[in-house]
Amino acid sequence: MSAQPEELEQKIKDLSERVAALERAVPSEDRLTLGLISGDLDMTMAAFIVALGARAYDVEVDMFVTFWALAALRDPHKKVSKGALDTLFGMMLPSGSTHLPLSHLQMLGIGPRFIRKVMNDRGAKSLEQLMREAAEQGVKIHACAMTMDVMGIKEAELIDYPGLDIVGVGQFVSMMSESRHCWFF
Repeated sequence: MSAQPEELEQKIKDLSERVAALERAVPSEDRLTLGLISGDLDMTMAAFIVALGARAYDVEVDMFVTFWALAALRDPHKKVSKGALDTLFGMMLPSGSTHLPLSHLQMLGIGPRFIRKVMNDRGAKSLEQLMREAAEQGVKIHACAMTMDVMGIKEAELIDYPGLDIVGVGQFVSMMSESRHCWFF
């Protein structure tokens, strides 16, 4: 039983239409969306290093910062008035990028200072330098609105970062759907 030429032509036409639909579904621009959930120094640094690496190849980068990672966006010099519960939550969170813990090897609390010193001695950039460079290179940071509300983090206490905005998870999902790549840290 061999297929008739008309049947083959129809199958080719159907397959061509399916390929065209798939090609339309692939994001046209090279874009990376990073989800930053961990509030650990090493994970946060890794996210910024990946973001800067992508920008070096002209890839657009969006970082969605949520849960414990929001601590890296807090400016310890900005004081805002809060209720008791929000103040208590704020006291439990690191007060900015310079106070983030390591994911491993805390070494009774000296781990973060130790790794920062080793990195500095070996010419590696600090998290704060990476964040400044990310701002200069156009990495977009989006803070999670729901998590900020739950943790009592106010917009007024966030770092000054060009274009930093506060978005919901729906916007994050939209960013992911328009990206060729999506990674979580």
